[in-house]
Amino acid sequence: MSNASPEFIPFTRPSFNQETIDAVAEVLRSGWVTSGPKLAEFEATLSEYFGGRPVRCFANGTATMKIALQVADIGDGDEVITTPISWVATSNVILSVGAKPVFVDIDPVTRNIDLDKVAGAITSKTKAIMPVYLAGLPVDMDKLYSLAKQHHLRVIEDAAQAFGSQWQGKKIGSFGDLVSFSFQANKNLTTIEGGCLVLNNSDEAKLAEKFRLQGLTRQGMDGMDVDVLGGKDNLTDVNAVIGLQQLKQLPSYQTRRAALARQYFDSIRAEIKSTGLGLQLELPVENFTESNWHMFQVVLPLDRLNCDRAQVMTELKELGIGTGVHYPAITGFTLYKNLGYQSSATPVAERIGKSILTLPLFPGLKDQDIARIASSLVGILQKHYKK
Repeated sequence: MSNASPEFIPFTRPSFNQETIDAVAEVLRSGWVTSGPKLAEFEATLSEYFGGRPVRCFANGTATMKIALQVADIGDGDEVITTPISWVATSNVILSVGAKPVFVDIDPVTRNIDLDKVAGAITSKTKAIMPVYLAGLPVDMDKLYSLAKQHHLRVIEDAAQAFGSQWQGKKIGSFGDLVSFSFQANKNLTTIEGGCLVLNNSDEAKLAEKFRLQGLTRQGMDGMDVDVLGGKDNLTDVNAVIGLQQLKQLPSYQTRRAALARQYFDSIRAEIKSTGLGLQLELPVENFTESNWHMFQVVLPLDRLNCDRAQVMTELKELGIGTGVHYPAITGFTLYKNLGYQSSATPVAERIGKSILTLPLFPGLKDQDIARIASSLVGILQKHYKK
């Protein structure tokens, strides 16, 4: 009988098939490895995916959001309303264009920005709302765009985690204003690093292209001009060909993620019931029509435990299970505290930022892994539960 430790389960792992590996090798052999024909094909395919809207790709999802702000002409002295529960890039890009992030508290159930609180944060300087779709769950899109229209605001959707998510049968990105996606390694569709921006018209697309590559416009064989300040944020053909292959596999990935999420709900609830303790573990919204199940996140009942989140994560790691934190409240970071922000101003975000835990979820996860994770998590909570 073997005493070997069970295989370690990371919180995420990308999936690449042989076809993808062969496609990358083909690009490498072609000699054209930076932005070229594969990027053009990827952008055209994405445009088709989003119902014909213009799409431009970038080196990462951070550049995508920054360029969205620049396309919307947001800069010095402007305010952008956003959520404190996101990867810090969301608010860092607002700062980077000279604007001010205004943080509105989150809804405790969806963990997304509380749209009912947004109107109270709008001032004469507010130029845009930047909602974030945490774990791939969109906000109420009707309410979002009604609010934006009423107050004449741009919407820059931080849909980094929401590729493949929907709203009332329509793909996120196929409607709305500026919609930004990330293709970073842990996303539902990955190009290793990368992102795309869905735009409204060809003028915005041309401007985004300029911002992407040093503000450059070419004419004829040797004509060049620069009329705006751009950066170096282009996506390579190597990344693009990975994206093209991932798009083909996306439907099967999505089906698998949803199936695993369903198993999580069943397994965790069964484990909690078996303890007889009435453990108050907050599960995500059970939405199988709109969410792409990018992550499965629980909120730990820290006020009822005699340990902190780090201890729970450590004990799970010792059992061979990786977890993540997505995310601490941005307002608690030193940079933001030094700018005068206070976590206490958004108490729901402050609480959830301290107690949210991301469990493993990726297409390669096995059915039996879910049972093992649920049993391990609930066992640890039971051990530390204050009777």
